[in-house]
Amino acid sequence: MTGADPGLFTPDSVTWQMHGDPMMWIAGIRALYLQALHPRAVRGVMQNSDFRRDAWGRLMRTADFVGTTTYGTTEAAERAGARVRKIHRMLTATDPDTGERYGVDEPDLLLWVHCAEIDSYLHVLRGSGFRLTDAEADRYIGEHRENARLVGLDPGTVPADRAELAAYFEKVRPDLAAGPEAREVDDFLLHPPTHPLLVPAREVLWRRVAQLAYASLPPYAHELYGRPAPAPATAARQLRLTGLLLRRVPARLRWQLPPKHILRAMARLGPGARPAPYKLGR
Repeated sequence: MTGADPGLFTPDSVTWQMHGDPMMWIAGIRALYLQALHPRAVRGVMQNSDFRRDAWGRLMRTADFVGTTTYGTTEAAERAGARVRKIHRMLTATDPDTGERYGVDEPDLLLWVHCAEIDSYLHVLRGSGFRLTDAEADRYIGEHRENARLVGLDPGTVPADRAELAAYFEKVRPDLAAGPEAREVDDFLLHPPTHPLLVPAREVLWRRVAQLAYASLPPYAHELYGRPAPAPATAARQLRLTGLLLRRVPARLRWQLPPKHILRAMARLGPGARPAPYKLGR
């Protein structure tokens, strides 16, 4: 549709093509596992919400933010960012060991959350068969400095490619630990509250999803959590098989799930805006 606002990323971005993939849900759970290993960051979540009762709401709000900033108008993306920044400014957490009180919008904490998400999205999608060259992966990381700006970070301080992202994780690793809050996140993801009649489905379906997300974590994360994980070759095979299965569900059917960000973007911009991996590499 001529003259329509393509938004912050536009249909020509790597982000636009990647974020329409169904494996983004598993990537989001991996990100949560990884984020929980930063004690100061996860404390900010646990002390400001009833995680066990609102974990699904939190996951859905994150998915809505990603969908809005990727496929929404520029105005909608900026509004979503302003809302996140406003909420973060009001929240604090306390270190139980030192009594220190700190804001959850500290740049170091926001940067950790951002990098854990971007690393998870890239790792899971590429590992599950989404074709992405190294140059396109670098483009994706660079594009997301825009998302970092929306949550309150200076884009110049955010990794811009795979090398910078790897250097960041190497630098931050000494700060990571599986504290009580991380254990609570791990326990929730393995045993989320479920209606008694749905427990069998939880064991068959959800646990496999959570275990796959956990298996896709880097080895140092498995060491910190202290739980075994499948051999890397096994985890890689499971990731590819899951990607193959999920991508067999017609995209139009998947995109019907609320809040329908992709369908709304296609209605605004025309059918040519449809996200598809084959559009990369052109």
